[in-house]
Amino acid sequence: MAKVSAIENNEKRRKLVKRDANKRAALKEIISNRELPIEERFKAQLKLAEMPRNGAKNRVRNRCSVSGRPRGNYRKLGISRVALRELGSKGLIPGLVKSSW
Repeated sequence: MAKVSAIENNEKRRKLVKRDANKRAALKEIISNRELPIEERFKAQLKLAEMPRNGAKNRVRNRCSVSGRPRGNYRKLGISRVALRELGSKGLIPGLVKSSW
């Protein structure tokens, strides 16, 4: 089980990303538009730099929804390989048959 503080920090990041997504996209659009004057693009770049870093999408970590494990996650299922094996052994995932010999 992951530390509760790590899971909570990740959830805060998810909320920040969701809140700031539109503003970040608008600023990035201004920055990448070559037809605008360089001063305006530079001001947009400064505004983007002033925004909280945890609001960036790549700061969010994919974690297991069952255990909070940060590594070995299946994106489609949202759980880690360890949790998948345990739930599969208990028969809680439909269609999954764990081999044992």
